[in-house]
Amino acid sequence: MNTTAEIPKENSDFYPADGFPKGLTRKVVESISHIKNEPSWLTEFRLKAFSIYEEKPMPDWGFIPRFNINIDDYVHYVGTNQKKKKSWDEVDPEILRSFEKLGIPEHERKYLAGMETMNDSETIYANVKKELTDLGILFCDIDTAIKEYPEIVRQYLGTVVTIGDNKFSALNSCVFSGGSFAYIPKGVKTPMPLQAYFKVTAASSGQYERTLLIADEDSHLEYSEGCTSVQDKGTNFHTAVVELVAKKNAKIFYTTIQNWKKNMYNWTVKRGICEEAAHITWTDCNIGANTIKYPGIILKGDHSTGDVLSLAFAGGGQVQDTGARIIHVGKNTRSNILAKGVALDGGINSYRGLVKFEPSSKGSYSHIKCDGLMMDNRSQSHAYPYNDVSGEEGTLNYEATVSKIDEDQLFYLQSRGLSEDDSKLLIINGFCEGVTKHLDVEYSVEMTKLIRMILEDGKVISETPAPSFAAKA
Repeated sequence: MNTTAEIPKENSDFYPADGFPKGLTRKVVESISHIKNEPSWLTEFRLKAFSIYEEKPMPDWGFIPRFNINIDDYVHYVGTNQKKKKSWDEVDPEILRSFEKLGIPEHERKYLAGMETMNDSETIYANVKKELTDLGILFCDIDTAIKEYPEIVRQYLGTVVTIGDNKFSALNSCVFSGGSFAYIPKGVKTPMPLQAYFKVTAASSGQYERTLLIADEDSHLEYSEGCTSVQDKGTNFHTAVVELVAKKNAKIFYTTIQNWKKNMYNWTVKRGICEEAAHITWTDCNIGANTIKYPGIILKGDHSTGDVLSLAFAGGGQVQDTGARIIHVGKNTRSNILAKGVALDGGINSYRGLVKFEPSSKGSYSHIKCDGLMMDNRSQSHAYPYNDVSGEEGTLNYEATVSKIDEDQLFYLQSRGLSEDDSKLLIINGFCEGVTKHLDVEYSVEMTKLIRMILEDGKVISETPAPSFAAKA
């Protein structure tokens, strides 16, 4: 039986959903739990996280010292306490217009098995198609899952990314709101991708979704998410936590395209655990924002495998500090990391990765490749690999390249009839292809458009649309 936490019920003891002040206090944490009418165990989870958050110092690396980040400058919950809608016709017209610009309703009708959409701190739309229900698949926002599937959530929440893992896992754990939950039963495969969209609109606010995906034995889970924010002068802070659990022989494919505004700060903790013969792939595309993010995989079971495919663009005034973390525990485990970073207009792009072989991981193998491409003399590209191989039976290959756009390639392509802008686009798309080829068709089309917009914004190519390749053929 679930009981609500024993905290005072007088209105003055809690902030209203649309009236949170800036700063993070115990009252903020308790108010979020009160608004959501959460069980006592979850309120205790939040308060423990708040205590750990207060104890841990701010990191002194990544983008934090460069921008003098102060978490108390942000409002950590922005909501209207409205009920979730199941039809786009029910959603507030202003919010609907913003999501229609992203093509979300059309995407859902054509391609998606299930969807949930989050604006600031609240899930505003949730729909699960009948095909999922018939298969026994559970897919909803995390707040609904806490109420309807508390045993599953309580069993797994905070087990892959612990509260005390770092300051920002603690931050998310005490104020999280919204995010996705999915459970795939044994032997079941998602018929189409599950999908979520997260959007930030409120100025000087934080968004803290929490995602928990569980693939039971012999199941197959495909999940995609898109993130965006309103362009304005005010900064925002985003800290998500994603936990993946792949049981024996299960497969999870997780795709993210984060298209934030430039003056946003994004520190996201993503990690999965693979049991025997399980597999996890992270495909991670980072555009906009100042980002610190290293999707991780713990290859716990024998014969488990994992891939991290990462793509990051750093423009003017941006730091993209991305990479991967993989820990080999089981025997005969395999991992692959492919990280691509593009720096332009004075941006700073860094690969920061950890691959560790525990003594128990006999016969294991890892291949790491990170490539940096600089579009001008003002941009920077760095690699900070940390490889720890314990024992004598593991194999690790590491390769890295940092280069500027090749003038000989540009000359050759232009000699074949392409304009300079089309030549640059072709080179950049080819550089990113190792990651983008793993995106589904709709996301691949979106990435192609986004790459053009990034290069235009960074003055790498002209904003005037260049003639199409087809017209030159």
